[in-house]
Amino acid sequence: MNTTGPLMCFYGDDFTGSTDALESLWLAGLSTTLFTQAPTRRRLAEHPGLQAFGVAGMSRAMSPDRMDTELRPVLASLRDTGVPIVHYKICSTFDSSPTVGSIGKVIEIGLGVFGDAPIPIVAGAPSLGRYCLFGNLFARLGADGPVYRLDRHPSMSKHPITPMDEADLRLHLAKQTDAAIGLVTSPQLACDADAALAANIDDGAKVILIDLDHEEQLPTVGRLIERGATGESPRFVIGSSGVGSAMAAYWHDSGLISALSPRSIKKAGRSKSPILVISGSCSPVSAAQIKHAAASGFVDLRVDVNALLDSADAVHARLDLVRKTIAAIETGKSVVIHTGSSKAKPSRGGSADLGAAIGLQLGRVIRAILNAAPIRRVVVAGGDTSGAIAVALDIESLDMIGTLVRGAPLCRVSAVGSPAHGLEIVFKGGQVGPEHFFSQALSGVA
Repeated sequence: MNTTGPLMCFYGDDFTGSTDALESLWLAGLSTTLFTQAPTRRRLAEHPGLQAFGVAGMSRAMSPDRMDTELRPVLASLRDTGVPIVHYKICSTFDSSPTVGSIGKVIEIGLGVFGDAPIPIVAGAPSLGRYCLFGNLFARLGADGPVYRLDRHPSMSKHPITPMDEADLRLHLAKQTDAAIGLVTSPQLACDADAALAANIDDGAKVILIDLDHEEQLPTVGRLIERGATGESPRFVIGSSGVGSAMAAYWHDSGLISALSPRSIKKAGRSKSPILVISGSCSPVSAAQIKHAAASGFVDLRVDVNALLDSADAVHARLDLVRKTIAAIETGKSVVIHTGSSKAKPSRGGSADLGAAIGLQLGRVIRAILNAAPIRRVVVAGGDTSGAIAVALDIESLDMIGTLVRGAPLCRVSAVGSPAHGLEIVFKGGQVGPEHFFSQALSGVA
């Protein structure tokens, strides 16, 4: 494989997943930057020594038609950068359906952009408590809770937009695409993985799901993904941050990168000012984190969602949140703004559009707060919320500066001309982190 320039790139289907992928590569020792728009070769040249890069997107909340419009030109642009591995980064809980965030649609677009070579799919991410075995996906609840088959998971089986009613990912994908789906199982990875992969290709598989249930499998999974990939003929792969971990493990074993062990981690350190948390997540994990924060001295501001979305009340609702937040910050208190268990009126566009609308309003709130208050560290919880706030803040790129918990890194914002420029920010998925995570983000203790 050509080793000049970046070794891999990715498109993240939401902002929390994108920072998760950034962290995975960063911890493997790869110099990585996350952009909000697909970079040109010229812009990449402005980042000498870059070994990987990503583009943070929001396709997880899109309809198939909108995904086609969004993804086809972005993936073509990533293909044309000459990077040998192009990764479509999905959530490690495989959030998708035939109508929202369809991974099946991504498969069809990928085959069109990259040619007919079979597309590997890797869903497992053992470091995050996500395990794929015999094609079935299992996920841990929270940071240290029990592991559930995904269709029995307390949160994912009841997700408000993409509930998972099938843990067998081949059956789940068959509802979204007609492409033939193969499987390389965990026992085959231990015996003759290359023969298993070849057998799937001979059988006409256009998609090959690869099990991943423990970290010792990472180098083998990375080798299967990389087979024959070059800048002129890049490999398109779909999967969780386990893809980045697998590639790094394989490159380490093959001598392409010098170290797999985590680099010296710069401690985030305690924030020099109160922090702001904004949560649009419906997860019980986020709910427990909000409750813990309130008990730990954070000012708890629950959003009236319907007022925030009502054209007559929205301005007043935003101003009220801004005023209360600034008043709390001036007394040295950190603040958590959250939608809690609020029930919004159904929207014509469905749950995904409703989430985007809420995120847009919360984005306006946080921009106004940053313009008026000395806040330099922010936590955003929830995928749709994170994407909308990133847009509202005109974020151009993110660089990781430290770890808190896996899947929720602390990053530095580049957003010239925005009040967010230089801001320290965490984009956190609803399922990520222990109960004390918001206090942890304040203290900076990993």
